[in-house]
Amino acid sequence: MLLLLDTHILIWFLEGNKLLSKSRRQIISNPQNDVFVSIASLWETAIKISVGKLTLKQPLANVIKQIIVQDIEILPIMPEHTLQVSTLPFHHRDPFDRLIIAQAQIENLMIISDDSNFGSYGIKLL
Repeated sequence: MLLLLDTHILIWFLEGNKLLSKSRRQIISNPQNDVFVSIASLWETAIKISVGKLTLKQPLANVIKQIIVQDIEILPIMPEHTLQVSTLPFHHRDPFDRLIIAQAQIENLMIISDDSNFGSYGIKLL
């Protein structure tokens, strides 16, 4: 499977948070699956840390190192992703989530998220 992790799923996975189900954790850890995280998720995390809306168990630099160690590929923002964002209906207003949705559509990735708004975009969702 080709998987794109939503920001909260990435954090739950890397921090061992029990909010991430065992089955999802196994899917993410399965070496047969290609797992991606959007650079937008790292950007969102950095912003939330800087304004005091998010505290991680470890520094963001360590999170990025962990992403590499876990063999999660960082998906860059490409021009076609931004063009896709401009066509999305406003079921969801969060700019980071809209970009993640657009990336999933363009790259044909299944998103792992607990955000129920994602389902309104006709994307593959786990």
